[in-house]
Amino acid sequence: MHRHGRARVGMRMYNTRLDGLTEYPFQRLAALLAGVEPPRGQTPMIMSIGEPQHKAPDLLLSALGAAAGDWGKYPPNAGTADYRTAVTGWCNARYGLPSGFLDSERHVLPVAGSREGLFMAAQLCVPPTKNGAAPTVLMPSPFYQVYFGAAVMNGATPVFVAATRETGFLPDYAAVARRHLANAAMAYLCTPANPQGTVANLEQLKAAITLARTHDFVLVSDECYSEIYDTVPPAGALQACAALGDGLRNVLVFNSLSKRSSVPGLRAGFVAGDADLIAKFKILRAHGGAVQPMPVMSAATALWRDETHVTANRALYRAKFDDAAQVFGNRFGFYRPAGGFFLWLDVGDGERAAKILWRDAAIKVLPGAYLAVPDAAGRNPGAPYIRVAVVHEREVATSALRRMKQVLETL
Repeated sequence: MHRHGRARVGMRMYNTRLDGLTEYPFQRLAALLAGVEPPRGQTPMIMSIGEPQHKAPDLLLSALGAAAGDWGKYPPNAGTADYRTAVTGWCNARYGLPSGFLDSERHVLPVAGSREGLFMAAQLCVPPTKNGAAPTVLMPSPFYQVYFGAAVMNGATPVFVAATRETGFLPDYAAVARRHLANAAMAYLCTPANPQGTVANLEQLKAAITLARTHDFVLVSDECYSEIYDTVPPAGALQACAALGDGLRNVLVFNSLSKRSSVPGLRAGFVAGDADLIAKFKILRAHGGAVQPMPVMSAATALWRDETHVTANRALYRAKFDDAAQVFGNRFGFYRPAGGFFLWLDVGDGERAAKILWRDAAIKVLPGAYLAVPDAAGRNPGAPYIRVAVVHEREVATSALRRMKQVLETL
């Protein structure tokens, strides 16, 4: 009996930090739309998720085929030297880094898409305590759900910093209470921002890095939308580190091919930054990371070295934002995003608009409230908005935007 009782106790053990997690935004959307039927005869348009729909580059299939003989090999945890060299070369060219500033052996690792790396960063960087208190993780609100999950599941207290029209849709971490800064283990910064499409300039990035170094926390720069931009290539945290002239201390940068090359299923990205953190990241990934198969790594290497398909991909998004500007004009707070592929439309009540758009136009969008949390006064900064992913081919996307406008004008 005693042994049986102990077994029952063992079966009940679980990580109570999971209790601090809320439902993922898409689960909340499914619950919101449960029982709501779209109009018959209307082709549903799923514009709630940022899944690129453009045709994958022809280079992908040829590169995968050329490496087909490598499926039988275990991939190295740190990726191939060729992959790291390709990523380093891309970073050098994209951000104009000084020669030798970024070392492919010390500063770069592959990750299976940026989401994996963004989560694992908290496993790496969040200590049990900091300055004798529970550690905090700073993040914007609205935010990418992985930031919140990473903080909570690693024992940190999330500190949400509003990123609203008044703040230029970017979080002002310097304005955070001193106690939160003192206890901060990490701060997540997404630029171009999801969902607002705003971009941190070089001076803002330098200020964020300086703040991280002053208070000894890690700035995690999520730059996965960096290559989908309107007119000016967004600055990056690596570029800001080079401009500051003090190496890569306290900085980790994440990027991937998902948006840049329109291959979200390839799960090929990288983390670059602080050499000490990268060395620890390598150990962490050896225990629990998903390493890309060798043919995938070969194909990803080829994609990082090619800009022709990226230029064409970016032109498709620009054309769709031309169309969006014509469709919406100055209605619903429309503005042309500097980066990324989302529209962040002010419709007054995002949940209500999402239900009506699905019911009347068969268009699925994400209520902005599901990407943010209420502030101290109980106001959710995302509540008036809907996030619209303009990821389909141009004719399909533009047709949906016209249908969307017709419905929104009736609200």
